[in-house]
Amino acid sequence: MTSIEYITLEVADPAAAEHFYTAAFGLGTLVRVRASDAPTTGFRGFTLSLIVSQPSTVSALIDSAVEAGATALKPVEKSLWGYGGVVQAPDGAIWKVATSAKKDKGPATRQIDQIVLLLGAEDVAASKKFYVDRGLTVGKSFGSYVEFATPSSPVKLGLYKRRALAKDAGVSPDGSGSHRIVIGSDAGPFTDPDGFEWEAASV
Repeated sequence: MTSIEYITLEVADPAAAEHFYTAAFGLGTLVRVRASDAPTTGFRGFTLSLIVSQPSTVSALIDSAVEAGATALKPVEKSLWGYGGVVQAPDGAIWKVATSAKKDKGPATRQIDQIVLLLGAEDVAASKKFYVDRGLTVGKSFGSYVEFATPSSPVKLGLYKRRALAKDAGVSPDGSGSHRIVIGSDAGPFTDPDGFEWEAASV
C-alpha cells in the first residue's frame, strides 16, 4: 500500500519557512523545507489541507498562521460541509484549515487530525490512471475529483481539476514554473503527468 511519508516544500528561505510552519501549525516532520530558487509564478497547482475536529481549532490555526505572516485568501466561515478558511504561507504554499463539525465540543486545540494534499490536474482521468498504474487505490471518484485510499499514510492524496482547485483556494488558476513541492513516498521516484515530483522517502 502506497504511503506518503512527508512532503517537502521548496522555499527561498528555509529558516524563515521552518519558523513559520512551527509557529503557524506545528507540523513536525510531515512537512519539510529545503532551499530552492526555481522560477515559479502564480498558482503552483496544489493545496494542502489540515483537517481538524472543531470550528474553534480552525479559527485558532488560521489566526496563528496570519500572526506568523500568512495572507488570508478566504476568511473563516461556515458552509454546507462545515467550517474552514484558506491562507497563503509566506513561501507561497496555499493551506486550507477545515472541519466537518458544525459546533465545538471543547476548547480550541492545535490538534491536526489529517493532512490532505490536493494536486491540480489538467486531465483528471489521465492522472488518475497514472497513479493507479503505480499501485494507488481509488477511494472516491466523482467528476473532477479523485481521492486515493491510503489508510496507512500520514498524508492523504487527492486529485482535483486545476481550475476548480484554484477557485476553491480563492486564487487565479494562472501560474507557471516549478510547483516547489516534492512528495516523499515509498512509491517514488517519478514525475506525474502534471509535473509533480515524487522521491523515494528518506528518514
